[in-house]
Amino acid sequence: MNRRLALIDMGTNTFHLLVTEVDERGQLHELYKTKVPVRLGQGGISNGAIAPEASDRALKTLRDFRNTINEFGAETVRAMATSMVRNASNGDAFVKDIFKQTEIQVEVIDGAREAEFIYYGVKAAGVLDEQTAMIMDIGGGSVEFIICNQNEIFWKQSFELGAQRLMDKFFTQDPTPAGSVAAEKAYLDERLQPLTEAVAKYKPIILVGSSGTFDTLCDIDAQGKGDSSRTEKQPVASDLAIDAYYKVHHELLRKNHDERLAIPGMLEMRVDMIVLASIAVDFVLEKYKLQEIRVSAYALKEGVLHQMLAQQ
Repeated sequence: MNRRLALIDMGTNTFHLLVTEVDERGQLHELYKTKVPVRLGQGGISNGAIAPEASDRALKTLRDFRNTINEFGAETVRAMATSMVRNASNGDAFVKDIFKQTEIQVEVIDGAREAEFIYYGVKAAGVLDEQTAMIMDIGGGSVEFIICNQNEIFWKQSFELGAQRLMDKFFTQDPTPAGSVAAEKAYLDERLQPLTEAVAKYKPIILVGSSGTFDTLCDIDAQGKGDSSRTEKQPVASDLAIDAYYKVHHELLRKNHDERLAIPGMLEMRVDMIVLASIAVDFVLEKYKLQEIRVSAYALKEGVLHQMLAQQ
């Protein structure tokens, strides 16, 4: 008997919907996938509340998601809310509104659980092996770090240092001046102390970027080399050479908003935030002397899906 499931990841910047079918052999068949730049954190993340305009955008998107879910006839719906909702003073009211308007029951998950789901998503993408890796998932509200290999998680933590939060703090001029880059790195150095201690203990050698920013960095790198294969079908697992990453990174720092938007492979919804996110990637590579970058297109929602299937 085939079953249809819908998964919603309500991120601080982007809402994702995945509708999938599980056949009797337990194989997954993706039926529909979309992402919408809701920008739930815009205008409110720094004062700890969801702004009315952001709430309206979210509710409209979720009403659309509900219609799509109904069209596909998915019986099970799992919706996860992360950093913005868990930290917002009006998060509970927002979750009640969603249920009232869409009958979608939102699970607000804490940072540790978010990191765990991301690990299972990345593991399902097949980018982990026996070597110790550091997964980095840059959201709009939080950044998750997981030190692990394919068999286990050694350490994990979520930090409220997402790209929207960094943007509110450090994105004061465009292009970003060297002083702002240095200020962001100094801030990360101070806030990521627990990660620094964990790295000293577990010694990861590979950086695994999980979806979002990392997908876009790979898209820009590929299109810059005249490779358009990623536009037809995004691979689940990719490699990004360190020097290729730095080439893109320096281009992002050098250009202003309109110039970045013109870069082949850039997404409009990431055009400013990617600057702050890429500075964080540069910081992590440099500080922790990581030798390699791998990218997983799977993240939170795929992790939730694979956990659900494993439990059944």
